[in-house]
Amino acid sequence: MATIFPSRRVRWTPFTKGVEAAGMKVCTVYNHMILPSVFRSEEEDYHHLKRHVQVWDVSCERQVAVQGPDARRLLDLLSPRDLDRMADDQCYYMPAIDKDGGMLNDPVLVKLAPDYYWISVADSDYIQYVLGVADALQLDVNVWEPDVSPLGVQGPKSDELMARVFGDDVRAIKFFRYKRLAFNGVSLVVARSGYSKQGGFEIYVEGSENGMPLWDALFKAGADLDVRAGCPSTKERVESGLLSYGNDIDRTNTPFEAGLGKFVNSPKDYIGKQRLLERSEPKRQIRAVEIIGTIPSIREAWPLMANGRQVGQVTTATYSPDHKTNASIAMVDRSHWNGGTKLTVETTDGVRDAIVKDSFWT
Repeated sequence: MATIFPSRRVRWTPFTKGVEAAGMKVCTVYNHMILPSVFRSEEEDYHHLKRHVQVWDVSCERQVAVQGPDARRLLDLLSPRDLDRMADDQCYYMPAIDKDGGMLNDPVLVKLAPDYYWISVADSDYIQYVLGVADALQLDVNVWEPDVSPLGVQGPKSDELMARVFGDDVRAIKFFRYKRLAFNGVSLVVARSGYSKQGGFEIYVEGSENGMPLWDALFKAGADLDVRAGCPSTKERVESGLLSYGNDIDRTNTPFEAGLGKFVNSPKDYIGKQRLLERSEPKRQIRAVEIIGTIPSIREAWPLMANGRQVGQVTTATYSPDHKTNASIAMVDRSHWNGGTKLTVETTDGVRDAIVKDSFWT
């Protein structure tokens, strides 16, 4: 099997020693950093996530720090989301678009102060775009990648585990809000968020030297909770309709096509506003599609067909153990995106019947 050749272009994480000790077998590269996969089997890991608690090394979720007098002006130019009502302890899902309304990223914006934000990005070199806009307009703002490495704690027992390490204040954190909580004399941003629908937190670990002490503390505190090193579960995210930038959506798609139209509400003149609003009635959109029969692993998009004509494509597909079916995320043309519409999908192992669902499974 091919392995990742060591290089400074592919960075290890502050938690690498922990995930290696936990049994990391494979990893992928995300934002020029490893994203480890740690599970005994994909299905076993999926069930464990839904029943217990896992610690995820998601350091690859890098931050673009924006700080200075013009920080808010820069952010208002970058995103179609209205930031006026963003509270001081809030995280915002923030579509990031180009001049034509195409999505460059789908980050989470963390407000640290009125003049200081982190843009927590999906897999793309979005920092270069942010720097380009700031430099071109000569804004009074500093843009850089800080030494901040997120650690996910996900699953139904996450509140109990986090309370043992950070204290009961963690239980009061609301969804997509955060508190600064102390660990070993360091103040860390702890947000109720994460890349699953099972409940949990993301700890923004400032300072790589704090990575392994926190990792070890979580595992020591969670020994009786069946805590396990884990990673984002494709099966769980597809059931839940959680999108993966670069897989399910990319620059060819608008926020409206990605089902994120409710976040296009800024009254300000952001980059790409006119073109994006011209595309506000999408001709295609993300849908849940059930596929009948056995399916292979998906490495490239599978065409969705109706009467010999392509009407969309499946971008992610997997077997759902809980729902006993093949769940998938697809981009489907308006003419065929209604729930109950019957289609076929051309997998690499042949044609399969498919049906558009009214909603995702969870």
